Amino acid sequence: MTPPAHPALDRLIDAEQARFLREHPRSAAAWREGQRHFLYGGPSHWMRRWAGGFPVYVDAASGAHVRDIDGRDYVDFCLGDTGAMCGHAPEAVTRAVTRQIARGATMMLPTEDSLWVGAELSRRFGPRYWTLTTSATDANRAAIRIARMITGRAKVLVFSGCYHGGVDEAHVELRDGRVGLRNMIHPNAVAYDAVAKVVEFNDVAAMEMALAEGDVACVLTEPVMTNFGMIPVADGFHRALREATRRAGTVLIIDETHTLSCGPGGCTALHGLAPDILVAGKAIAGGIPAGVLGLDEAVAEQLWHIVPQVNPRQRQSAHLGFGGTLAGGALAVAAMRAVLEDVLTAPAYARMIGHAECLAARVGDLISRNALPWHVTQIGARIEIMFMPDAPRNGADVIAARQPDLETLMHAYYMNEGILITPFHGMLLTCPATSSADVDTHGEIFERFVGLVRDAGVI
Repeated sequence: MTPPAHPALDRLIDAEQARFLREHPRSAAAWREGQRHFLYGGPSHWMRRWAGGFPVYVDAASGAHVRDIDGRDYVDFCLGDTGAMCGHAPEAVTRAVTRQIARGATMMLPTEDSLWVGAELSRRFGPRYWTLTTSATDANRAAIRIARMITGRAKVLVFSGCYHGGVDEAHVELRDGRVGLRNMIHPNAVAYDAVAKVVEFNDVAAMEMALAEGDVACVLTEPVMTNFGMIPVADGFHRALREATRRAGTVLIIDETHTLSCGPGGCTALHGLAPDILVAGKAIAGGIPAGVLGLDEAVAEQLWHIVPQVNPRQRQSAHLGFGGTLAGGALAVAAMRAVLEDVLTAPAYARMIGHAECLAARVGDLISRNALPWHVTQIGARIEIMFMPDAPRNGADVIAARQPDLETLMHAYYMNEGILITPFHGMLLTCPATSSADVDTHGEIFERFVGLVRDAGVI
């Protein structure tokens, strides 16, 4: 549902974008130059998705702070949309990658660091058989392929409004009760209803009905939805999902890429979840491209029945249809070890989550004192400010109540005031380097933002 036009809100957005242009002349010039060379202006087309009209060009980043080429400083709560959850340039990762790159970045051969990483992943997430990829997208594609191999089924069930990287099967949502493409995803001749099923998150009855047809190879889900804003999981939903997938002979894939911010073992360890395949990425190597997928023993045994783990008479093993020459490379593995050993530790998580709790408390207090029809959700080291009274139960709730223009105004205003948050919605993430002063800065700027929209009659 599209919110009604609001001239005062439009004027505020125009004013903030004009202010952004005035105060970022070098970034504006760089963006114009980039449009001469890149398909969508920047090295990644995602980089255009900032509310100022163009992205700032970064000069340097350290810890929880970024400086752009116009000399402006920002407190960074976006953190590369989780890719920099370790903070920018964490010392342990910098040391590890500097040392390793001098000894070789990738050889398509393992290093001894990989033995430590495999053992640590199982310590955090439970005993599993791991393989490394170059991203969570690649890990999800591999997990889907494995599920299809061992079940002989084609379809992937996802929850409406999900995000699991560049996986075609997850580029879908429910529209008028039918499978459609998620907002701003363009058709590419894939018959999505032939490869995907979609139900609303937290809807046990719909999920069980979809699985009962016996054609679903796997369910791909996050523990908590984080793409349509944060949608908390309902009590009992994960238990019902696990029981239903087992009854249906369907592989359960849990993608912890964002929810890794909840603790050293993500939500899987925190809440005792039992996925058949676990996926994580982004933050796992401190900004070096990497992802992981871990199979439980039963799924691994089924895969080994198809493609044996060891066959001494076969000189060249079968290609499994996933992976790549850079997957599990020495540089990524060295970075991953540094992250797991020295950066994303239990004490670091305690600090991160404590700061997120303070962020949420300050925002919640301002919402309450001003009687605003908004809410804030905090899960682990992550918070979400949403311009709707109550936390959504599913993607349909978000579609019905979302106010994208108000989100745009907040993003543009925040950038002008020196705050970066996830540009797609109102999500903030803390890192080990986030400080109490950073939390206070956000509280002050959010309070001014509330004043801005109240004075303009937007709320």
